[in-house]
Amino acid sequence: MKHYLVVLILSLCTFMAHGKPKDDGSQIQPDNYYPRVKMHTTMGDFVVELDRSRAPITVNNFLRYVDKRSYEGTVFHRIIADFVVQGGGYDKDMKDLPKFPDIFNESGNGLKNQTYTIAMARSNGEHTANRQFYFNLNDNESLDPGRKWGYAVFGYVTEGTDVLDAISQVETQYDAVIGWADVPIEPVLLNKVTILPPL
Repeated sequence: MKHYLVVLILSLCTFMAHGKPKDDGSQIQPDNYYPRVKMHTTMGDFVVELDRSRAPITVNNFLRYVDKRSYEGTVFHRIIADFVVQGGGYDKDMKDLPKFPDIFNESGNGLKNQTYTIAMARSNGEHTANRQFYFNLNDNESLDPGRKWGYAVFGYVTEGTDVLDAISQVETQYDAVIGWADVPIEPVLLNKVTILPPL
């Protein structure tokens, strides 16, 4: 009986010391500083390499949503040719989706909002990014940090840039449901995001 109690106490101590397994995205390919994902859209697929070495908080946050399959069935709700393709926040009915807590703004990581990079969208507050992201369709220097906080870049498209170019050309209009201009008339869906094996 005493032996059983000792084993039980030691097991409890071990659990308390280590706690629950991490679930913040850092547990996904933890030794891979450049994880890759494939984005499957209704207009084709493209591959994005994420830069965990420069933007660990942002990459882990993004992978957390991917791991929970939270981006499946979302729409690209803001498309402006020669500027950005933005998505990740709404479903096909333009319903706002659940979010994890906002993250720290890593816009000072040295990565720039250059053509075909991926970055985090946010509201006016500096540290308000959570699930929405966008792809730069141009070198958007105005989105980089200066005397004020910028928008955190955390990767770039390595395959399928032609798909992004095609998405950027769809016809858009004002959407009264979410109060956004530049919403595609014909929805462009992100069907799923697949985490690719390390290179």
